[in-house]
This record gives sequence, structure tokens and C-alpha cells, in this order.
Amino acid sequence: MERESATTYEPKRNSEIRVFESPDEISTDLAEYISQISEISVKERGYFTIALSGGPLVSFLGKLCEAPYNKTLDWSKWYIFWSDERAVAKNHAESNYKLTKEGFLAKVPIINGHVYSINDNATVEDAATDYEFAIRQLVKARTIGVSESNDCPKFDLILLDMGSDGHVASLFPNHPTLELKDDWITYITDSPQPPPERITFTLPVINSASNIAIVATGDDKAKAVRLAVSDGTEGPDAPAAASLPARMVHPTDGKLVWFLDKAAAASLEASNGDGSSYEHHEY
Repeated sequence: MERESATTYEPKRNSEIRVFESPDEISTDLAEYISQISEISVKERGYFTIALSGGPLVSFLGKLCEAPYNKTLDWSKWYIFWSDERAVAKNHAESNYKLTKEGFLAKVPIINGHVYSINDNATVEDAATDYEFAIRQLVKARTIGVSESNDCPKFDLILLDMGSDGHVASLFPNHPTLELKDDWITYITDSPQPPPERITFTLPVINSASNIAIVATGDDKAKAVRLAVSDGTEGPDAPAAASLPARMVHPTDGKLVWFLDKAAAASLEASNGDGSSYEHHEY
């Protein structure tokens, strides 16, 4: 499939930035990106494990529900997870599950038993424990891969949305959850954005994925994008950059791709920390 025209920047090792003119172009390229990873994963492992997040991300999955993908992808091999979830009922307006079901899952033939949602009848602490247990069982069965450098699950793809504050999943700037090393899943009761109770993947799990994609759109994301991808950490922005969760996304043995619109990428034309400019080209 011919790729839409986009500008590519090469930031850090094992990462790529794609910048698009419109949300529709993001959706088109994201669908092809996900399709390719799905096909490779099914061919190599027999499964495709993908973890989603909330926010506007689901709106960019629409192209997967259309031709050719709705007919050509091996949906029976897909396993769906969430990198974070709000501790609310599944039919609650703020539920990531509800958003994903209505915007994506209800439109494609994914097997219901392959959709691993959070237990919304448990406390947030128990829900996190239950979710980690379920994932550990799937790692033992090798439905989910395992990282070669640690015992973390190795999802084929973790798809993230980034907030204007630079948070990913439910990992927020300066929060103690950013320091967790051994937990796969954790919970918070003090989210700076409502609702306060959430469960989330930890950074070691996110960074162990084979592929990570971060989607960010809008001019309110521009500063966070610049801080997240810049190699430089000096100057007045250094403290903010150091505590930015999106900047801490470093695939251990995988690849990170950013999907941005022009507004979110507006600050990337500036020079990076060592004085050189980001290389970019049309493809």
C-alpha cells in the first residue's frame, strides 16, 4: 500500500517520528503500520498481542474497520489489552473499554475471549493484581511473548496516546509509579486528571514491547513532544523533561514510532540539544 506523504524525523536510537497533514492521514498510516505488525506477529508467533489506551486514540483506529483490513487481517489471532484503565464500570462514559468497544471492537471480528479488560467489580488495587495475574498466565502460555532482557511481557504492540503534560498510559509526571521496577501493573488513587483511580502498565512493561507507537495531535502537545524526543536536557526545560513520562519510553529491544500532526510537531523544526537539526525527508 502506498504511504501517504509525511515528514519523517530521526530522533533517538530505535525511534522514528512521522508527521502528517491531517487526522485522516494519521489514521491511514497507523492502520497500515498496525496491519504490518499484526501480519509479522501472527506469522512468527501465531498471535498478535496489542495493548491500547484511552483518550482520542480510538478515533484513529477507524481505518482498520474498513476495507481492506476488515477482510484481510487474521482477527482470530488478535488479543486485546489495555495499557491503562479508569476504575469505573465498563458502561461508564470514562471507561476506556467502553470507548474502545464502541469505536473499534464492535466493528471487527475479534474473538470475545481474546479481549482482556479490567475487572470493574473489584477495588482498584485488586483489579491491578487480577490484571497482572491474567497477563502472567498468558506469558507462561507464550500467548504473550517474554522479554529476553527481563521477565516482562513482550507485547507485539503497545499503542499510546500522549497528554499535553507528557503522560502516557496513566503514568503522570513526577509520580512515584515512574520508579517502579518489578511490578507489571500498578494502580493509582491520585490521578491529576479525573477519575482519580486508575490501573496502568509500568514503564518496564511498556519498554519491553516489540513495538510502541505514541499518537499526539494538537498544538497543546507541541512542548511535550519536543521535550520527549529532544536529546538535550539542559537549560530551563531540563526539570520538566527529566520528569516527562513520554520521554522515559525507551524500547529495550524494540522500536518506537511517533505519529504526529503538524501542530504537535511544530517545535521539532528547532535545533535539538546538540545544536544540529532533525533530519527529515518526504516519503
